[in-house]
Amino acid sequence: MFKKFSPSTDVSGQTSVKTSVQRSIRSNILSQWKIDQDTLEQFWPKKESLILVKCRDHISIYALHGEPLFFQHFDGPFYPTLRLVHKYPFILPMVRIDRGAIRFLLAGAHMMCPGLTSIGGYLPPPENEIKSGTPVAIFAEGKEHAVGLGITKMDTEEMRRVNRNIGIETVTYLGDDLWAVRSL
Repeated sequence: MFKKFSPSTDVSGQTSVKTSVQRSIRSNILSQWKIDQDTLEQFWPKKESLILVKCRDHISIYALHGEPLFFQHFDGPFYPTLRLVHKYPFILPMVRIDRGAIRFLLAGAHMMCPGLTSIGGYLPPPENEIKSGTPVAIFAEGKEHAVGLGITKMDTEEMRRVNRNIGIETVTYLGDDLWAVRSL
């Protein structure tokens, strides 16, 4: 999604978000992410106003004081930026890829099921199953911070059972053009 993103050419406009819309965004984020009101208040204080940055391909980036906090494609789920996930690693469900899949992820590839189900990979146990269409933080074997964000294409139990095809569609990753943008 952000493989070739340049703020100078891809941003079409910036507007301040109305208070009523901000309340709606807050409630959506609280229901989609694994956070409470206090954590949301830490990185987005209630009194602070968001800026909506409209980009090509129907991507909306929400920024606070110029720093991108989260983004959305069409009316899909809200994704935190990778920098926000580095500060608050618990806000999204976590999966881990093995060492062999790291180079493919950093090149922008989607994550295949074998990279998640092998020895170095991790999928949550059946009682904490992640459903299809859920945003997840992608960690890498032996690394401390998340290396990417994606959306699951199938349930985690189905990934284990089938063990082929794309398990997670990569949305943003370490080193892509959104990572390079520190302020808008």
